[in-house]
Formats: sequence, structure tokens, C-alpha cells
Amino acid sequence: MLARAGRFLPRGWGDLGLQLFIWFGFAAVYQIARGTADRSAFEAFQNGRHVIAIERGLHSLVELDLQRVILHSGSVVLGAVNWTYWLAQFVVLALALLWIYLFRYDAFHRVRNWVLATNLFALVGYALIPTAPPRMFPDDGFVDTLASAASLNHGSGFIQLASNQFAAMPSVHSADAFVIGFAMAMLVRSRIAAILWTLWPTWVWFSVMATGNHFWLDVAAGVGVALVAGTMLAWMENRRLDELAAPGMICDP
Repeated sequence: MLARAGRFLPRGWGDLGLQLFIWFGFAAVYQIARGTADRSAFEAFQNGRHVIAIERGLHSLVELDLQRVILHSGSVVLGAVNWTYWLAQFVVLALALLWIYLFRYDAFHRVRNWVLATNLFALVGYALIPTAPPRMFPDDGFVDTLASAASLNHGSGFIQLASNQFAAMPSVHSADAFVIGFAMAMLVRSRIAAILWTLWPTWVWFSVMATGNHFWLDVAAGVGVALVAGTMLAWMENRRLDELAAPGMICDP
């Protein structure tokens, strides 16, 4: 049965096992590094207040308005943004990567590497700029919608233990949504699916701000990190192809 099922895999069970090992190994190391990154509460709150001051100076502190909208929109909308926050980062990302692996294998390594590089760059940001998220500033009017309307929140058991509460800048939720939304929109054949995947990053950006977990500056920084990572990988790939195509290179027939 396993042998028959393996025929549907692009490179067999061995390659699938390798990809799962790379993904889960990276996820474990990433979570440990993220959780042990600079946890300076004082610095994180100072940086969070700097972000609030910058956005107020730009007259663009829109997160409070977004929260007011969803808090008065009923439990369905509130539940949608809360669950988007939890599912986007791991479940949707993992399922999308699995779909690419199974049905668009030629593009898998590029997308996977883009996700990994983006998250590594984000980890550097967490270590250099620990930043408290909006939900930690209730005196400024922000609400932690996860704590107020969901049983699963940042104070829940393993989540509190494994996560860095001050890893708001840049927003890796926003970065990964941008990467996977762009990749899936380019790879799916259905026009409707392509439109939905194109809209996916915007919905995630809205959700992470509406739940009080990120400022729009965090979102912008996350997208910037994804663009830098994608540009760097594209440059490396083009350079490698140029070297292979250089005169004197011996190529297999």
C-alpha cells in the first residue's frame, strides 16, 4: 500500500521524508531561537511606544479603527480574524507548501527557500528590535481580541512557553502570507483561486492588525523582509545559472 501511494509522490517517500525533516527541523530551531531571542521587556515596550508615536505623527494609527470595526461586527467576523491569526502562520502555509510539493514540484524548492529565508531574516529583526505588539498597550485603547473572545490565546500553556511575546517587528505572519499568496496565485490554474490567493495577504494583514497583534509598520516591515529575501534568492539563482552558462563549462548531454 505504501509503495502504491509512493507512486503519486513526485520523488517518492524518501524525498518527502527529507522535506518534512527540513521543514519541521527548521520550525523547531526557529521557535527555540525566537523564544530565546532578546526578551528585554523594557526595550520591547519602548520600541512599541516608538512605533505608536511614529504612526501618530504620520496620522496613520489605523489599528484602533480596525479594532473598533471588528468588535462591533459580531462574533462571526471576530472569530474569522482570530482564527486567521492562528491558522495562517502554520496550517495554511503548510498545506499550501504540501500542495505545491505534490502538484507543482518544479516550483517547490524556490517557494520553500523563499519561506525559509524570509523567516531567518525576520528572526534577526526579533533579536535586534524586540517590539511589544499593540495588544500590550490597553491604555492606548488596544484590545487583545484573542484573550477576550477566544479560549486559545498567547497566555495558553505551550504558546506562552514557546513563543516570544515581543516578536512583533517584523510581522512574519504578513511576510509568509505575502510569499505564499504570491506563489499560489501564480501556480493555480483556476482564475477564481488565483484571485482568492491574491487577496489572501491583504486579509491576513487586516487580521493581524485587527486582533491587536501587529502595527501596520510591522506588516510593512514583514513585506519588506519577504521582498529582500526573494530578491536575494533570485539573484543567487541567476548568478548560478550565469556561471553554468559561462564559456568553458562542461555540461552533461
